[in-house]
Amino acid sequence: MENHSVQIDNREKMTITDIREIDSFDEEEIRASLRQGAMVIRGEDLHIHMLDLTEGTAQITGVIHSLMYVKVKEKGDRGFLAKLMK
Repeated sequence: MENHSVQIDNREKMTITDIREIDSFDEEEIRASLRQGAMVIRGEDLHIHMLDLTEGTAQITGVIHSLMYVKVKEKGDRGFLAKLMK
């Protein structure tokens, strides 16, 4: 899969492409790895309705409150306090 896309219907159904893996999930938060970073989905009564890692697609249902992209920390990156204490 070359492109990443997100489609949200009425804040109740979300279709995502370019999913590499689901890192963690419960009814209030889903964390997923993408080819370029990661995303966090927050809401209520969240369920992974469909997941196809071969195609890189997922369908999530529930009440979607937010979607946030996050940068995946590289192993060599140091945290803020480590840089401050240098």
